[in-house]
Amino acid sequence: MTQTELTYSDDQAAAHDAVAAMLQSAGINLDDALLMPSKGNTDQVMAVTGKAGSGKTLLLAELYRALEDAGVDIVSGEYESRKRKDKRSLAILAPTNKAASVLRLRGVPATTIHRILYTPVYDPEYEKIAEWLSGNGERPVIEGLSDLSLDRAAAFYANNKSIPGALAAAGLRGSDFITGWKRREEPLDIGFVDESSMLDDKQFEDLKEIFPTLLLFGDPAQLAPVGQSGTMVFEKLPEKRVMNLDRIFRQEADNPILDLAHALADPDLRFEDFERMVEDASKRDPRVVWGQRVEVDLMARSPVLVWRNATRIRLINAFRAVHGAPEDALLEGEPLICDGIELPLKHRKKRLDLEARGLIKGAQVIYLGAGRKPGFSRLHVMGAEDPQVSAASIVKIEKPDEEEPFIPFAARMGATFLHGAAVTIHKAQGSQWDTVQVFAPDLYAAARMGRMEAGQPLWKRLAYVAITRAQERLIWVVRNRLSKPTAGLQIDDLRATPAAPLTLNAAEEETE
Repeated sequence: MTQTELTYSDDQAAAHDAVAAMLQSAGINLDDALLMPSKGNTDQVMAVTGKAGSGKTLLLAELYRALEDAGVDIVSGEYESRKRKDKRSLAILAPTNKAASVLRLRGVPATTIHRILYTPVYDPEYEKIAEWLSGNGERPVIEGLSDLSLDRAAAFYANNKSIPGALAAAGLRGSDFITGWKRREEPLDIGFVDESSMLDDKQFEDLKEIFPTLLLFGDPAQLAPVGQSGTMVFEKLPEKRVMNLDRIFRQEADNPILDLAHALADPDLRFEDFERMVEDASKRDPRVVWGQRVEVDLMARSPVLVWRNATRIRLINAFRAVHGAPEDALLEGEPLICDGIELPLKHRKKRLDLEARGLIKGAQVIYLGAGRKPGFSRLHVMGAEDPQVSAASIVKIEKPDEEEPFIPFAARMGATFLHGAAVTIHKAQGSQWDTVQVFAPDLYAAARMGRMEAGQPLWKRLAYVAITRAQERLIWVVRNRLSKPTAGLQIDDLRATPAAPLTLNAAEEETE
C-alpha cells in the first residue's frame, strides 16, 4: 500500500493506490515526487464514490497535498501564468460556488467548473503584478501603486498564495483588472471534480475535453441531475474505474445527522418509522430538532428545503409577508437563486462574464439593493471568492395559484432570479449550510405517492439529500407553520467591499 501521512481505511487505501497508479501512467509518481512531461495522448477517467461520511473529501484533500508537494502547479481559477504551460497542473472543481466554498474552508483551493471552462482576459498591469508575485517576473513599477503597497501584497502572497488576496492587501481588487472572458482554448492536465453526482452529460464531455486525467468524487445516494434518466455520469464508467468507499467514518461523538442519513438505506424502513427515529434523536442530541414550525429568521441565509414547487412558493410568499416586503420591490437582504441567463446568442461574451463571476444557474445570492440604473441589482454571491457584483437582473416572484410570476423589476436582459427563501431539494444538491430546515410534510406526500427513483423510494432519496446538506444542525419541520421574525433582514455583514460592475451591452446597458 502507498504510504501516506494518514492511516487510511482499507477502501480508502485501495482508492488512493488506484488513483496513484492512474497518475503514474500519466507521468506523475507520488511515491518519488517525480514529474514527467505530460504525454498528451492519455485520456483517463476514474471515480471515487461513497455516501456522506465515507471519507471522499479527506481523500481528495490528501491527494491534492501529495500532488502539490510533488511540484504540480495548482490552477485555482484566479490567475494562470503563461509560463505554466509546460508544467504539470491540477485544478479542483465543484459545480457550484457553495460546493467550492465548502472545500476552500477545508484548505482545498477549489473553484467552479465555469471558472475553469472560461478564462479571464486581464489588464497588462495586473499580469505584471501577478507574474511577479508568483515568481515569474520582475518587481513591477505601477503608476499609483506605492512600494509599501507592493510589499504588503508580497507579504500576503508569501503566506496565502492568493493573488486576489494579495491585491486586496494592497488596496486593489483583482476583478477590476478583468477586461473580458473567453472559452478556454488549451487543455489543462489533471482535474478533480467534487459533487460529481450533479454533473450532466454535457458538462462531463466539456471536462473530458480539457482534462486528459479526470478524477470524479460523488455520492451515488444523491439525486441524479434532471434529464439524466436517474443516472449519474460516474455510473456509466467501467466497473474497474469506480472505487467505492463503503466504510462510514464518525466524529469522536457520533453524528446523529449522519446516523439518520444512513438509516435510510434500510429497505424495510417506512416513513413513519423514520420520523420516530428523528424525534428520538431530537430528545438525545441538540443537533437534531423536532420543529413545530419553520424558523423564518433562518430562511434569509439558509433556505427551507422542500420537494413540491407549490410548497416552495407558499413559503416564499409567507416569508415576504411576515417581513412586510412590498409587491413591487425587494427588501435589502432578501435571498435569491439564479435561474439562468436571459441573453440572445449574439451576447455570448456577456454570458461568459456573468457565469464566470459566479452568476450560474443555482447560485445563491443576497440582494444588497438597487443599482444606480433601472433593472440593475447589487448582489452578494454566496460562496464566491469575489462575492459582490452588480448586474442587470430579471427578478421573478412566483405567486400561489398563478401561472405567471410577478416581476417587481427587470432589465431588458441579464441574470434571472427566483426568490431563495425556500428551494427544492434537487436544487440544494452541492450546497451545505450550518443549519438546515427540512419541510417534512412534503416528504410524507412523496412517501404516500409511492414513487420510485433508481430502484429506491423517492422519499428516501429526497430525505438523504436534504439531511446531508446540514453541517451542524438539522431541523425536521413537521407542521405547516411559520414563526415571526425577531429582527429585520440584515446585510451589514456583507458590505465588506464595493460591488464590481458587470455590463451586458456597452451601448445599451453600460457600467453603473
